[in-house]
Amino acid sequence: MKPPHLMTLADLSVPQIQNVLTHALRLKNISQKFLMPAKPQKISQKLHREAPPQSLSHASIALLFSKRSTRTRVSAETASVLLGGRALFLGREDIQLGVNESARDTARVLGGMCQGIFARVGEHSEIEELAEHSPVPVINALSSLWHPTQILADLLTLHEEKSFQAAPGENVGGALATLAPLKPLTITYLGDSTNVLHDMLVAFPRMGHKMQVATPNDPQYQCPAPVWARVKELGCDANIMWTEDPRKAVQGADVVITDTWISMGQEAEKEQRLKAFQGYQVTEALCREGAAKKDWKFLHCLPRKKDEVDDEVFYGPRSLVFPEADNRKWTIMALFDMIFGHWELYDPKKIERRH
Repeated sequence: MKPPHLMTLADLSVPQIQNVLTHALRLKNISQKFLMPAKPQKISQKLHREAPPQSLSHASIALLFSKRSTRTRVSAETASVLLGGRALFLGREDIQLGVNESARDTARVLGGMCQGIFARVGEHSEIEELAEHSPVPVINALSSLWHPTQILADLLTLHEEKSFQAAPGENVGGALATLAPLKPLTITYLGDSTNVLHDMLVAFPRMGHKMQVATPNDPQYQCPAPVWARVKELGCDANIMWTEDPRKAVQGADVVITDTWISMGQEAEKEQRLKAFQGYQVTEALCREGAAKKDWKFLHCLPRKKDEVDDEVFYGPRSLVFPEADNRKWTIMALFDMIFGHWELYDPKKIERRH
């Protein structure tokens, strides 16, 4: 049986994406109740709470990280524990990969000892090579081209925002919750064409949303050819508008998103990049001048710098950044349960419990 891998949301159908989101919401509801503190005199009640599925019982998941991380690492480690497994953090200084051992050999060795590989790499070709030679599933935790787990968290956060819901979900806080359907949204992205944007481009339009993207008029800040090829292959390009004017991009926006302007490894380009992105900082003034929707919301994958968004927006009532960060855990947990635990993105609405 060939192991399933996840490189980008472009690899998933819309129903599969919705299955992951529904499962993430249910795991979130179950886990939060299960982990809630209990008073000593009521400890027996906690023993009878519904527990998360233990699909990774006795399993080990290799966290192969060549880049540092906060949200992705903590999400993966805590999700593995809740599913009954153990995550092994393998940083650049911990193993032989890239020093005395190839990605092909590393994939085979880790796949012989672990039940899944969650890899945060540099070039996308690195994770493709891991997936090609691994006998167990590989999930992309971040590569130069794609960041699928981040966009799943973004989508779950949007579904939970009541002002964006077309109708309420069912059993909202329960173990059999259904996702509230979203209204068609206008989603604006300002900044560099990063891996975060790339997975938005292949996901949001297919979910019924319009994207408006502002990047500087310079090829180094625009969408790479391999990504745009996937966008066109999926028919997403018809619902994407490009401009170099951030005010034009925020016109009619329900959601405004930005990402770091200076990614890891680009520190030497800081001065050049700050100059290129002048005028792109997300502020109340920018969105007012550009005529964003009155109740627009803000997302950022973190970590954030003040050049990208000011404190008024980042810490204000429009910001969904911390619920978005929280949802990294639940969407990663859903992927681990489905892909590492069951080797399939099953429909959770048809199966009440999986162990």
